[in-house]
Amino acid sequence: MIATVINALAVLIGSLVGVALRGKIHEKYEKTIFNALGVFTLVLGISMSQKPCSGLYMVFSLVLGGVLGTLMRIEERILGFGGWIQNKLPGSMGEGQFAMGFLDATVLFCVGAMAIVGSFKAGVDKDYQLLLLKSVMDGSISIFLAAVMGWGVAFSAFSILIVQGGLTVLSGAMAAYVEQGMIDAICAVGGLLIIMIGVNLLKLKEMKTANFIPALVLMILFELADPWLSRFAG
Repeated sequence: MIATVINALAVLIGSLVGVALRGKIHEKYEKTIFNALGVFTLVLGISMSQKPCSGLYMVFSLVLGGVLGTLMRIEERILGFGGWIQNKLPGSMGEGQFAMGFLDATVLFCVGAMAIVGSFKAGVDKDYQLLLLKSVMDGSISIFLAAVMGWGVAFSAFSILIVQGGLTVLSGAMAAYVEQGMIDAICAVGGLLIIMIGVNLLKLKEMKTANFIPALVLMILFELADPWLSRFAG
């Protein structure tokens, strides 16, 4: 858990730096930052989605996961939670795109390849190097995100503690079932979610990324059931 705590602190510190810069960056530079982050996020997501896994499982996971997430109104609930936090904050802390910053930063920092693989490595092998490297990257990215979107990015540090910490503990308990194929499959679906964030940042199309989070769980179930599904298909 120590690496996850360091990761959360890195995002918090980076966000504080970004918030200090907020309002001091001209609007045209804010657009430049959004475009740069959007392109970076797209490339990151595309590279993740190339992990070797069943394309059929990916499609079913994404479609069914999106339907489930829409029925559960996951994005609305996360935005609502972010809005609730925003209303509790004093003065300027609650200004700007707080809820959207909280949502985008949470998904970006928690469903990426380094978050998933790093958490599994920490839980299964007690190897924290990947999460420590992720801490440096997330801390840097949070500076620019917070400079444009405000305090919501800082509060994603709590999401990192909950999600990454939970994955680390869970992977330790599931060590016997965790194989490289499963990790690759989860990362591939996570890459598709990261692509959606990139599309949103570039304002190409509004996509409710958080509604597709159940796709990650469905992909795990498909991978666990693969021996039986393959036998049935054969």
